[in-house]
Amino acid sequence: MPQDENPKRYDLEDRTFAFAQACRAFVKIIPKTVGNAEDARQLIRASGSVGANYIEANEALSKKDFVLRIKICRKEAKESRYWLRLLEAINYVEVKRIMLVQEAQELMNIFGAIVRKTE
Repeated sequence: MPQDENPKRYDLEDRTFAFAQACRAFVKIIPKTVGNAEDARQLIRASGSVGANYIEANEALSKKDFVLRIKICRKEAKESRYWLRLLEAINYVEVKRIMLVQEAQELMNIFGAIVRKTE
C-alpha cells in the first residue's frame, strides 16, 4: 500500500480493535442464558478476528493475499453481526446491541469497498 494511506490504515485498525472491545463489554452485560453463552463465545471470536485479519492484510506479501485477508475481515464482520442479532438482550442493553450491529454493518461495507477498489 502507498505510504500516504497509512493514517487511514491505523484508523481502521483502531476501529476494529474498539469494535472487538465493545463486543466483549456487551457480552458482560447481557442475560446469562444457555443460548447467550454460546452465541457470546462465537461473537467474541468473530469480532476479534475482524481486526486480527486486518492487521494481517496490512502485512500481506501480495495483492492477492491482501484481498483475501480483507474478504476474511468482511466475512468476520458479517458473522459478528449475525451473532449480535441472535443474542437476547433486555431493554436497557438493546440500544447497545443495535449500535454494535450497525458498526458490524459499517465494517462490512468498508471492507467490501476495499475489495472492490483493490481487485
